[in-house]
This record gives sequence, C-alpha cells and structure tokens, in this order.
Amino acid sequence: MRFILVNGRTPFRKTFCLWCCEEISGGYLRDVRTLLPYCDHECYELEREARLSFERRARAAS
Repeated sequence: MRFILVNGRTPFRKTFCLWCCEEISGGYLRDVRTLLPYCDHECYELEREARLSFERRARAAS
C-alpha cells in the first residue's frame, strides 16, 4: 500500500474519485505509482483489492 494523503487541498482541475466517482474536495489520496485520485482510504482499498483479484484470476487462467 503506497499512497499520498493530501489534506485541505483539492486537485487543480475538477477531479473525481476513481472508485466511487464522487467529486474530490477538501482532501484525497493519490496512488504513488499511478497518481490516480481516491476520495478516501476505503475507496483506495476497494479498488486495490479488485485489481489484485483480477490479476490473480488472469494468472490462474493462463
């Protein structure tokens, strides 16, 4: 788990959470590797778990 926690700031442009599609305002998380924004830690973890599950299934299928 590698992310940047940004408090009290909003992104330069109107930005939405990658997972829940809510507009980001007042603070957010940004993935260190991809720089994708998330509105909170819960959305970050949900997306991360979904991505890992998909990768595991893809490896199992090959």
